[in-house]
Amino acid sequence: MRLNHITLMVSDFERSKAFYLALGLEQIVDSPPRYARFMLPEGDATLSVEVPPIAPPPAVGMATLYFECDQLDETVEALKSSGIVFATNPEDMSYLWREARLFDPDGHELCLYRAGENRLNPPWRIAPRA
Repeated sequence: MRLNHITLMVSDFERSKAFYLALGLEQIVDSPPRYARFMLPEGDATLSVEVPPIAPPPAVGMATLYFECDQLDETVEALKSSGIVFATNPEDMSYLWREARLFDPDGHELCLYRAGENRLNPPWRIAPRA
């Protein structure tokens, strides 16, 4: 099983499209006024935004989207230069990742990070089951 796609429910189609294009995603589907799909700059994962046909109930929980960047600091600086606002600057975390956080126009949290080998093999990884 592989995760390959996420759809975010958004309130403003054009505003969300503009945000994810500015973030560096490549748009591959455009079905205004409700749906757009994007490819990530690396790999084969996709992300879409959709304006629901009826207003969704208030969110019970939110998810955080994680985008791995080999050149995290440079990527964050380039995005800041293009007008993207970050909630936090790149910072080394206790769990051995370096990350910066921001929010899309609808409040979805995004984390741009670099984890290297520690993403799948942190020092505290549990042993595989026999």
